Amino acid sequence: MASHVAGPEIEKLIKLLARLPGLGPRSARRVALHLIKNKDQLLIPLSEAMAVAVEKVQVCETCGNIDSTSPCTICTDTRRDPSVLVVVEDVSDLWALERASVINAAYHVLGGTLSPLDGVGPDDLNIAGLLKRTAKGEIREIILAVNATVEGQTTAHYITDQLQEQAKDLKATNPAYEPIKISQLAHGVPIGGELDYLDEGTLLQAIRSRKVFE
Repeated sequence: MASHVAGPEIEKLIKLLARLPGLGPRSARRVALHLIKNKDQLLIPLSEAMAVAVEKVQVCETCGNIDSTSPCTICTDTRRDPSVLVVVEDVSDLWALERASVINAAYHVLGGTLSPLDGVGPDDLNIAGLLKRTAKGEIREIILAVNATVEGQTTAHYITDQLQEQAKDLKATNPAYEPIKISQLAHGVPIGGELDYLDEGTLLQAIRSRKVFE
């Protein structure tokens, strides 16, 4: 049976760190030891920053991004083009596109993808919020910036069907209504690739080469 080399407080810190992406038990111990050795420079400031995050960080009521305000900084940025809406799976994808500075548009975070095998249906995603935004008639193009996975493409097709049905209803009540252009990321995103792991050049090419979703 493995023996503990530190007190319960340190062991708890290690176990929590081991839950983070990319950290296993060994790397978690190294990180914990580094934090403890640099208590004043790292551990205390980190604990203070995390306490503030717990208190102030929230989900944006408009787009689903996370920020310290709602609506978030992106949604309240008047320099962005509100007629173009980039739909992403997760906040990490939004951050990846912003980090690459490839487009100056608004965003909508779905919070995942459709996955019947995992019990994830339309009601589990922020699709209703998306349709609520498109019904206002201010959006002219939607870029489906979802991952090139089976789940991502299934989600993209479902959203496209919902938007087309909505367009029919809006057209029936308002003959002057112009359907929203729906496009998707094209060249540059490999099949099975995830946005958060792509470099800025690849993301730029994907945005520039977007095409109408079919």
